Order: sequence, then C-alpha cells, then structure tokens
Amino acid sequence: MIGNDVIDLIQTRQESNWQRKGFLEKLFTAEEQSLIAQQLNPERMVWVFWSMKEAAYKIYNRQTRIRAYMPLKLVCSLDSESSDCISGKVSCCGNLYFTQTIFTPDCLHTIAVTTPHQWSTVTEIEKKNIEKDEYGIPFLFSPLSPNGQAVSISHHGRFEKVVCLSA
Repeated sequence: MIGNDVIDLIQTRQESNWQRKGFLEKLFTAEEQSLIAQQLNPERMVWVFWSMKEAAYKIYNRQTRIRAYMPLKLVCSLDSESSDCISGKVSCCGNLYFTQTIFTPDCLHTIAVTTPHQWSTVTEIEKKNIEKDEYGIPFLFSPLSPNGQAVSISHHGRFEKVVCLSA
C-alpha cells in the first residue's frame, strides 16, 4: 500500500505559525519535539514530521477505514538524512510504515509504503481515471486495473502528487 503528502513550503510560511503556543504539542510527541528543537532548520523538520504522519495515515485509513484526527498516535522516527532526502518510519496502532521525504527549494514530498521492497515500484502518475470509494479512498481504474488500483493523492498550494505502486 502507498500514501503520500506534499507540502508547499511558501504557503506554509504564509498560513501556518508553527511557533505559536501549543502548536507542536498538539501534533508531535515529546521525542519528535526534541528532534525538531535540535535541528538547524526546525521549520523544515516540523513539515517533514507532519508529512510523514499524513502519508502514513493515508495507508492506515485505507487499511482500517477508520477516519480520525490522531497525530499523536502516528509516531515518527528517522533512519537517515541527507541534504535532499530523509528516510524514516511511522508507527501507528501496531502498524509500521516506511517513509522517504524528498526536498526541493519550494516543497517537500513524502511517500509512505508498508514494506521497504515496495520502494522500487513507486510510480508518480497523472490524475486520470481516478475514483473514490464510499470512504473517500482513491483508486485508479484502467484496462490493466479494471477493479481499481490503490493510489494516493496529495495537493497543497502549487503542488499536486499522485503516486501508486506498479505491478
């Protein structure tokens, strides 16, 4: 399964004051808050953790059909970090999701999968022939997938990403 989240960094600076009182406590565990505080660029880490949680939640929602606001139940950890990518994990209610976040100057894009071997099958696609089920979960319908293939859609500000796992 796959989930993704894209964040327009310019828009977040205009619309979100992540430094306001109580913001971090509502969304992030004490350990996540500590990691944010230790960063040279804490703002970027706020949005990395948020997008990791969002991407993982999309898989959790697809698996369970449970819709809930539960950012503190989605717990992030980091595995590796470079100047343009962070790899990590998100645990949620006994489930583990693997994430990769790619940076550009204007946005960050996180993809989550259920097993690491799925990384080689992640594909970005156009937003065509996609329908949502009664739970609002998107599927791609095509001659190759007449029963629907799981996709994840994310849009924020100037950016939209649609990803799936190729066969």
